Amino acid sequence: MKKSIKLTPKILRRLIQEERNSILETLEQGKEDSEKVSAEEVEAGDLASALEKDLDHLKVLKIQEAKTRRKLKRILESKKVLLRKLSK
Repeated sequence: MKKSIKLTPKILRRLIQEERNSILETLEQGKEDSEKVSAEEVEAGDLASALEKDLDHLKVLKIQEAKTRRKLKRILESKKVLLRKLSK
């Protein structure tokens, strides 16, 4: 006998979200039944270069973020100094 599970709001939301995603995926592929949807199969080598490009782009974005944060820090320090001068 299968143990019954109490449907908490969290579990119910998760079930609804899973079903919604399944239906959306089916509709995106133009199929009426989710069982008829075929998954696209690609070689791992084909995706490796795209993944490598994405990782390189992520590294560049992290570097830009660090530079921007340093710049923001300098701007905030300048702002603080100017506010002190104005308040005197």
